[in-house]
Amino acid sequence: MESLWKLLYLFEPAPLTLILTAIAVTFGSAFRALNYGKEMERNRDLSEASITLDRSQALLIPMMSSCSLLLMFYLFSSVSQLLTAFTAVASTQFNLADPYVSRCCSKSFTRIQGLLLITCTGTVVAWLVSGHWILNNLLGISICMAFVSHVRLPNIKICTMLLVCLFVYDIFWVFYSERFFGANVMVSVATKQALNPVHTVANSLSLPGLQLITKKLELPVKIMFPRNLLGGVVPGGGTVDYTMLGLGDMAIPAMLLALVLCFDHRKSRDIVGLLELHSSKGHKYIWYALPGYAIGLVTALAAGVLTHSPQPALLYLVPSTLGPVVIVSWMRKEFEELWEGIPPCLNDKARSVEV
Repeated sequence: MESLWKLLYLFEPAPLTLILTAIAVTFGSAFRALNYGKEMERNRDLSEASITLDRSQALLIPMMSSCSLLLMFYLFSSVSQLLTAFTAVASTQFNLADPYVSRCCSKSFTRIQGLLLITCTGTVVAWLVSGHWILNNLLGISICMAFVSHVRLPNIKICTMLLVCLFVYDIFWVFYSERFFGANVMVSVATKQALNPVHTVANSLSLPGLQLITKKLELPVKIMFPRNLLGGVVPGGGTVDYTMLGLGDMAIPAMLLALVLCFDHRKSRDIVGLLELHSSKGHKYIWYALPGYAIGLVTALAAGVLTHSPQPALLYLVPSTLGPVVIVSWMRKEFEELWEGIPPCLNDKARSVEV
């Protein structure tokens, strides 16, 4: 009974906001990827901006992620400023890579591109100066949505291979890395703060207003919400405690959602928008995968509350998202079609629908 009372924590503002934000970002990333696919079909010159993973690349991702994780675990203090600078540039670049903006600005530098450049640069600069968690979340969400739009899965076969490998990857680095490396590598890297290069430069030049620039930054590789989100008092010390979720726990399931959303679109050519997707005839795979993601995310957070230990979110998210899609497609006799591959979302050249 006491354990059930602990689960009431999930209804506090911070975890509840985290859950709703993660679901919205995951679905939004998948829907944006669908629209990006349509845009690339109408503008063939943009097709090279998207990467479709093959088998070797899907297997390489967990291996490269493990190497990067170890590199940051041992050399984080040495490369933290480089990581911060790279993140700042990448955040600006990913926002400028929006397909609609690229279409408007393909010929010359226009007013739209200028306004977007100012907005993106201003957000990144504000994050470098203040390190505020809201700005950190905005940058992380933009990176997640851009990644899902530009990196695609061709079929459920490659998707399953990637998800299973990352399933094992997440379990190992959260549960077993301490046995081999003396510390929980995943948690250690996720909670480390990077040195702020702006503060370092300002300090070396003795610039005024140095005290206004934060010394360390949380890298936007996660979304985070303070426990006292609404200004309440959290029992414990004076340090701010955060509820957080890694970007990979949104981006990887979103790639699956983007895949089935594209499949749903190909099956129902009358779908041209979000409202039509919701009201269209038949049960779409997206409405099995998305609730599965929500269930898996809540289960992961509940397991963390009950065990008082970090949980590999993909341990719960992979079965809860991939499972319903595989089972339903098998029952509908569409599994082979999903398994082998999905043609481009818009392969009818005569059809031109503005989303």
